[in-house]
Amino acid sequence: MTYALSASLQTAVFGLLQDNMQLGLMVDGNIFDNPPSGPLPAMYVALGPERVRDASDGSDSGAWHEFVISVVSENSGFLGAKQAAGLVSDSLQDAQVALTRGRLIGMWFRKATAKRETDGRRRIDLTFRARVEDTTAP
Repeated sequence: MTYALSASLQTAVFGLLQDNMQLGLMVDGNIFDNPPSGPLPAMYVALGPERVRDASDGSDSGAWHEFVISVVSENSGFLGAKQAAGLVSDSLQDAQVALTRGRLIGMWFRKATAKRETDGRRRIDLTFRARVEDTTAP
């Protein structure tokens, strides 16, 4: 197993989200690795938790990464958040992107959960699964 590709995968995912111009316009460029402290934007996208499992075989070291991307909105309804979540999904589903280390075998949408937060915000957590292979491991 290897966790060595996690940073490379995160960088690629973050780049794919930032490169989606429609998404950037919808959330006013508020795409974060970690939301800022203090007042939050009206709508934003944030990278969330990640779980990693071994996917090594006899010839290569690899892993399954299951990670969450959240869309959070202060709007009273879910429509805007769902539109932004759709753009997130379009950006990542079946993405083909070069990693700075290793290679991405594939990335797939797994599930989504939409809910109201206790502070009244709307939150959609999208879970994706990526398979990576470390082609540079010793």
